Amino acid sequence: MLMTGSDLIDAERAFARSARARRRAAVLRRLLRQPAADARLPVYDEPGAGGARLERGVREIPLGAIRGTLEPSRARMFDGAFRPAAAARARWERVWLAEQRGQALPPIAVTRVGDAYAVRDGHHRVSVARARGALTIDATLA
Repeated sequence: MLMTGSDLIDAERAFARSARARRRAAVLRRLLRQPAADARLPVYDEPGAGGARLERGVREIPLGAIRGTLEPSRARMFDGAFRPAAAARARWERVWLAEQRGQALPPIAVTRVGDAYAVRDGHHRVSVARARGALTIDATLA
């Protein structure tokens, strides 16, 4: 992305690009007659307390391994590739600006679900990181 020198304009452009990609994916899905459920961010139930949890603490995880959420309300704000809906705009741009300015962002909170992860907290941070081309993100495993 070509930077303009204005962080606010760059944040708006980055959001517009991500939101446009979400709309293009939806149109393509309709043209290919794929079910809408394929595009939604999967929602997982809270994992049970049974079984030992060996992984804890903050670690770097691949963004590609994050495949769902534990919050049903966030499933409407992001598609399966964590592209934002219009309702996420203000918060998304604030997170983008913070990252652009080099501010330290807290790690996201995830839960392991099989061989993937589901986000408990940090949906906007995941979306921004993907939009910026990051491969990994700091996460707290719970």
